[in-house]
Amino acid sequence: MRLSTVILPTRRWSEGGGRSWRRAEDLGFHAAYTYDHLSWRSLRDRAWFGAVPTLAAAAAVTRSIRLGTLVASPNFRHPVPFAKELMSLDDLSGGRVTLGVGAGADGFDATVLGRPAWSPRERAARFEEFLGLLDRLLRDPAVSYDGRFYRAHEAYNLPGCLQRPRLPFAVAATGPRGMALAARHGQAWVTLGDPRLPDGDEQQFHATIAEQVENLDKALAEQGRAAGDIERILLTGFGGGSPLRSADAFVDFAGRHAELGFTEIVVHWPVPDSVFEADEEIFERIVSAARTQLAGPDDGSGHA
Repeated sequence: MRLSTVILPTRRWSEGGGRSWRRAEDLGFHAAYTYDHLSWRSLRDRAWFGAVPTLAAAAAVTRSIRLGTLVASPNFRHPVPFAKELMSLDDLSGGRVTLGVGAGADGFDATVLGRPAWSPRERAARFEEFLGLLDRLLRDPAVSYDGRFYRAHEAYNLPGCLQRPRLPFAVAATGPRGMALAARHGQAWVTLGDPRLPDGDEQQFHATIAEQVENLDKALAEQGRAAGDIERILLTGFGGGSPLRSADAFVDFAGRHAELGFTEIVVHWPVPDSVFEADEEIFERIVSAARTQLAGPDDGSGHA
């Protein structure tokens, strides 16, 4: 079981924004991700920096930790320029980037470009086309494409990713259409459970996750892939109780989800005066103790 973190882009780099990324590597986290939003929920009126330049800066101050988005979406991204940015990040990091990607949701990012938010049906259709085109752009040296939502004319993406055939995709999905995309394109699958559930209902949270795992396995089988062909990432902080209340509580939480096949647990780096507020020293002690207990052999795949 791998332990990773999400570092929100809320601090100026000149005022300590890079310290958390270096510290995450020192603590032995497998990966450090960041949200790919233009603003986010309760933090909308606070400092918030762009994901791609933040990851580029993080690549420059770290050596081995994997880096990535958790998650990017079509809300304000177009596959052609985004593919160029991802290829560049992969190069800057020495092949340490994972693309966490999902369909997105209603919210500030959905309307910031001055258009109405997409319906759930259109959002799903756009995501399917977005992901398929992005897959081609990161694999092939030149792509032309004329789709329903996106177009590309002789889009060159040279020299390509350091990771071959492209950098890994970690596809966020909870419903059947998203699961099918994860099974088709993903090297990893991401879930946060069901944030609509009461936060303290750990039993229902676990049952929901178990059902999602079953649906993913069915989708993989339909694609001719085995259950072990894809990594499984659980993003915590949106239900399932408070696993970081102690190292033992977290190890128990991780163990129960490892039994479901999860290979990576992601926790939020503390953000003062927010829903992710925590004492940073206590957080570090807990994750250090938990990581030691959870440590196991790496499969060497390089996936998220």
